[in-house]
Amino acid sequence: MTWTFSTDPAAWPAAARASLAARPVVNTSLLSVIDALDRRGPHAYGDSEPVFGWWTGPDGTVDGAVLHTPPYPMLLGVLPPEAVRPLAGALTADPLLAGVTRFNARRADARALAEAWGGPARVAEELRLYRLGTLTAPDPAPGGRARQATEADLPLLVRWTAEFSRECAIPVAPSEASLRDRISYGGYLVWEDGGRPVALAGFFRPIGSASRIGPVYTPPAERRRGYAAGVTHAACAAARRAGAAEVLLFTDLANPTSNGVYRRLGFTPVEDRVELVRG
Repeated sequence: MTWTFSTDPAAWPAAARASLAARPVVNTSLLSVIDALDRRGPHAYGDSEPVFGWWTGPDGTVDGAVLHTPPYPMLLGVLPPEAVRPLAGALTADPLLAGVTRFNARRADARALAEAWGGPARVAEELRLYRLGTLTAPDPAPGGRARQATEADLPLLVRWTAEFSRECAIPVAPSEASLRDRISYGGYLVWEDGGRPVALAGFFRPIGSASRIGPVYTPPAERRRGYAAGVTHAACAAARRAGAAEVLLFTDLANPTSNGVYRRLGFTPVEDRVELVRG
């Protein structure tokens, strides 16, 4: 039983991808990052080389994967319980993992990692994964309507996604290349009221029939008018039209307002994940 790590995407065995693709709902974040690397190259998320990791069980079967794209946290997919503690050991033994201190993991896996370290660790953020059941329109309906973003909206998308990233303490704002990629398949929607853009929502390209909503952003001056609910509802409908049988999103558990909005739209909880910081 062992972990293997490489900066060469070609070294990542097909079985590692297959283990992720077999559970597209709970592996949604990792699958969308892989899709971006495949489409835009290994530096889609920054100048550093991504680190690909996979777990090989005692029978030689690859069952579980992780991916680190600095400066973002290491993403842990669904892992067998027996793989988590050895991952903690690999963090100190493998030079490719030197300096990795932040992890996005299922709550139980994060707890097991912290116990295996035996040193200081803290939870920086608690996230809840939701899946959409019956899509329900906001009531009362906000003023305005949604439209697909176009290339002409790029300056607005650059500004608003940068503001969203700062507000959510995301290390790097989306690049223009990533924004253009989303625009190319209709993956950003703008809510307009009286001809003014007042909110934004995006959805990721469906992977394995699952698509994830995000980001959802309303500038502070336009909040408390229902625009976020309206544009999220429109993004969910667009994701389904694009072929998503499962529509997903993450919320910050520290924000009861957004959790309430998404529940009223028809989302139900799947599982919790946390961002764990070592040291």
